[in-house]
Amino acid sequence: MTTSASPAIAPTDPGEGWLALDAAAPEPVPLYGVAAIRRIEHAALAQLPAFTLMSRAGTAAAHWLARHAPDGPLLFLAGPGNNGGDALVAATQLHRAGRPVQVWLAADPRRLPADAATAWQQAQAAGVPLTVMADVDTSQDAPWPAGTAALIDGLLGIGLNRAADGAMAWWIAQLNRAGLPVFALDIPSGLHADTGAGTPAVRAHRTLSFIAAKPGLLTLDGRDCAGAVDIAPIGLDYPPHEIPQGLVNGPALFSAALPRRHHGSHKGTHGSLAIIGGNLGMTGAPLLGARAAQWLGAGKVHVGFLAQPAPLFDPLHPELMLHAVDALALASMSALVIGPGMGTDANARQQFARLLQATTLPLVLDADALNLLASDPSLAGALATRGAATVMTPHPLEAARLMGVPVAEIQRDRPAAAAALAAQWQAVVVLKGSGSVIAAPDGSPWTLNPTGNAALASAGTGDVLAGMLGALMAQGMAPLAAAQAAVWIHGRAADVLVAQGTGPAGVTASELYAPARGIFNQLLGAART
Repeated sequence: MTTSASPAIAPTDPGEGWLALDAAAPEPVPLYGVAAIRRIEHAALAQLPAFTLMSRAGTAAAHWLARHAPDGPLLFLAGPGNNGGDALVAATQLHRAGRPVQVWLAADPRRLPADAATAWQQAQAAGVPLTVMADVDTSQDAPWPAGTAALIDGLLGIGLNRAADGAMAWWIAQLNRAGLPVFALDIPSGLHADTGAGTPAVRAHRTLSFIAAKPGLLTLDGRDCAGAVDIAPIGLDYPPHEIPQGLVNGPALFSAALPRRHHGSHKGTHGSLAIIGGNLGMTGAPLLGARAAQWLGAGKVHVGFLAQPAPLFDPLHPELMLHAVDALALASMSALVIGPGMGTDANARQQFARLLQATTLPLVLDADALNLLASDPSLAGALATRGAATVMTPHPLEAARLMGVPVAEIQRDRPAAAAALAAQWQAVVVLKGSGSVIAAPDGSPWTLNPTGNAALASAGTGDVLAGMLGALMAQGMAPLAAAQAAVWIHGRAADVLVAQGTGPAGVTASELYAPARGIFNQLLGAART
């Protein structure tokens, strides 16, 4: 895709520009739900002349499209609300700058809200080619104009709080089937701004989020629908003065807590980690985690197997120390990872109960350890009385079992579910999935992880994440910072592999080790400067 920039509409005000949502941003990137965005808008509207915010949003969108949209005619789809007004302003700006544009209005122009009506009148006065498409034959495909280079989605904004239906669902389906790049204004139409639920929703190539980024752009369906995300503050304070609902996970949150390396250090300086699991037929799971922990800097890594006899050594990584679980010297450990390949039989339950009673070490609980907790109140009680640091890493089904609700309830609002789990279990929770959510039990803003891709949809990648997390905790990182760092590095490693041409299909969990080590060392180097 080629892009063009039009100097005729170069920004005249810094507030009319935009910034990319950067996974490695030097400052924390805040996330605001619909209620907070509405408060910010209302405060601005009370101080600014009518139409000012829409004019700024549309102008920012025009600059953004001039930079990112491919050469050629653009077709704007404008909906019945202010999102449609933003699209009309952007189209008018580009038309005045000489860019070929058309606008299809999927609404009755006589019923537009005041600012959008002003935008419609200005577009008419400027001679923008306008077509009213309020009544469409939903049994037919949309007659896209020949030669259209890209489609601009201005149909629905952040006010949507239910699944799109009727004509809007038809428009969304048409956009997704058009075979053309789609650029979304504020949010892809149909996507819920707070939760990322998007059935149906536009799948955009790129999204320009006005005022601030919204949580739904980064989790559940959001990553697939939003594409690359940019933020246009539209002349308002950025970041806003509102307390954010959440933050984008990144080095700005955890780099200061990374374990430093000194010339005088030795293997004992960097902690001893034990990964416990590996029941019959599942001995590979803790090995994947242990190897990952070694590559992420743990000084010594042990594996405690439930399967007997335990493997004598790891031929790929003989540095690892393998034991029967009963033979682990728990007193010499710095942290434990419990659960990979553990199973849920009577022996697994007995060993888990023994470990909860025998040690107050920091814990990472993954996989079958979570299933055991969900099914046995006595284990849950033992965990609650430990009073030691715990991180839990459930996928949505495991989270549903821990909360005693259907999976759909977890996925309905992933940030809320992660926060509820953290409060319920008094643990840091990593709710895995597209846009993993990291929540702490103290009610501080949760974080949404922007790294990772479909390469992680492969057996064993969760074991690798648990091992990375355990390695960072063994090296002394606090649970929340360790969880944020491990999740970010884990996803970034998958991004590096895909950028190098490995994946997303066919990536194996063990391929994450090398790029993760490189990323970790880059972070350590940056933290020293």
